Amino acid sequence: MPDSIFTKEFWINEWEKIKQNDTFNVHKGFSGPEFWDRASLSYNTDNEEISSRRMQRSIDIFKDNNCFFPGIKILEIGCGTGLFARELANQGAIVTAIDFSPGMLKRFKKDTDSSQRKNITIMQMDWEKTDIEKTGWKNKFDLVIAFMSPAVSKPETLFKMMEASKNACAVKGWAAKRSHPLLDDLWKKIMGNRLDDKPQSLIIKFNLLFSMGFFPELYCDTLAWEQRISVKEEIDKKLAFFKRTSDRPEHELKEIIKNHLYSIADDSQIITKEHRGMTATVFWKIKPLPQ
Repeated sequence: MPDSIFTKEFWINEWEKIKQNDTFNVHKGFSGPEFWDRASLSYNTDNEEISSRRMQRSIDIFKDNNCFFPGIKILEIGCGTGLFARELANQGAIVTAIDFSPGMLKRFKKDTDSSQRKNITIMQMDWEKTDIEKTGWKNKFDLVIAFMSPAVSKPETLFKMMEASKNACAVKGWAAKRSHPLLDDLWKKIMGNRLDDKPQSLIIKFNLLFSMGFFPELYCDTLAWEQRISVKEEIDKKLAFFKRTSDRPEHELKEIIKNHLYSIADDSQIITKEHRGMTATVFWKIKPLPQ
């Protein structure tokens, strides 16, 4: 008899099924530090992009749930360039920020001033490999978050988040199919089929938590912004992505990517990338409801 949709096992199995479709392959492309090292050069440099992060809305979610106060200890998994960590610190949080990308952390340190540094600890770490017993992080933080991060891609990494928290957790990710025409075009050229990326792991996380007796809340946002980026930088990013998703040799990948990007670039060798989609934040207290 199949597991009931109200059981933990059912949703862990559903999460495992993602490995059979394009959503998982897209995740693999984003799951290596090399891609994020390349992306760090232009990440969070555009005002529209920064606005799309809706940082104050996230903090308001924490406040509305009585999970934000001066001196709160927060662990941010996949902190990137530190945009959100700095805002949390500006509002009185003590933040431990980790990421596996040296490039992202270099930007983070460069963009962080001395007044913010006293409230932020920056560490290069891979969350999947982190031993929270050895770090002393078990039940240490008031709030543990992972926003738009590939770090919480397996049930074990989600459960580890919860073990590091003594009060609450939040994850943010894509909640619906996003529009990324550039990736769609390259996927067809390189992979030989139409990209069928249907993000669903966030909804699986929500239902998994519910099946475990928690009472998660879901907050959705739409985003839309454009980014102008040099062909050279985009070649490096897309090459890092497809090296993890395709079996083609690197020189062949680079040639396909380069030819396509130059074909759509303007006279100054700049391309315009459109980002559209829906994201959602799942917030929950780690104390489950009575069974």
